[in-house]
Amino acid sequence: MVANGLSKGRLTSLEICAGAGGQALGLEMAGFRHQALVEINKNACATLRLNRPEWNVIEGDLKQFDASSYKGIDILAGGVPCPPFSKAGKQLGIADERNLFPEAIRLVDECRPRAVMLENVRGMLDAVFEDYRNYIRGQLAKLGYHTEWHLFNASDFGVSQLRPRVVFIAIRKNISEYFSPPVPDGKTPPTVGELLYDIMSTNKWVGVEKWHERANDIAPTIVGGSLKHGGPDLGPTRAKRAWASLGVDGRGIADEPPARHFIGMPRLTIRMVARLQGFPDEWQFAGRKTPAYRQVGNAFPSPVAKTIGEAIYRALVAADISTARGKAS
Repeated sequence: MVANGLSKGRLTSLEICAGAGGQALGLEMAGFRHQALVEINKNACATLRLNRPEWNVIEGDLKQFDASSYKGIDILAGGVPCPPFSKAGKQLGIADERNLFPEAIRLVDECRPRAVMLENVRGMLDAVFEDYRNYIRGQLAKLGYHTEWHLFNASDFGVSQLRPRVVFIAIRKNISEYFSPPVPDGKTPPTVGELLYDIMSTNKWVGVEKWHERANDIAPTIVGGSLKHGGPDLGPTRAKRAWASLGVDGRGIADEPPARHFIGMPRLTIRMVARLQGFPDEWQFAGRKTPAYRQVGNAFPSPVAKTIGEAIYRALVAADISTARGKAS
């Protein structure tokens, strides 16, 4: 397989806080081979095994995981928990017991990957966390990495959703010159109506055409909630109003698309939300409705992970080529 002139499958990865596999799937599409995926949630682990039985899924607490056996891995990636930095929470940051950035730094030290990619919420760039961002940058600099914080909007990379995400990227200093962050392709993603029309019309709903016309924009940010808060609905009051403007009832998640003579605003199904998150339709989710929805809602859209992963892949391959040429001469 070849992407952008690069042979795929050469480079390896270690995924932490893997969740339902949104980022892992994107990195797989970018060409990385996962050596292990670490995740504490049993339903998310079941989802990973259900869709990729060949993946080495390690179910357990990241704080108890030792990455020493993966020394020299090409990339360490993951989506460390967002609640400590989310505007939807108290933004406790380092005081939040769910903050796993210290563990991520420890793992980087243990396995010394050539690149690091950690995803989090937009709130991570707030001024209140500037000192902590500088601390993370400083710790990785001591380990020999050039670090960058980037804000990416999922809609800039084909995802039909307003989903700003912060991605922390660290590249070994001796190869950082080869890395350039991806830029938007300028294409407009499908509207909610365009993307979900076929599923909404599954049961021959007579109102689907009017709904399609009303759902004429991309989706607001999908909120997955946490183990402590949040259920199978589409977020707080403001988010529900945004969904209502698109003709979607955000107060819950439906088991099936609307029936033929359904009247009113339809609710989304988990499959619909998964498609809005960039998951392929064949990707299945383990667990009952609430845990399944949380897996989907908290995922990092695969198309975005793929695009960033390809940029990192190109940098690592370019560094390899340069090293090989240097030795040949």
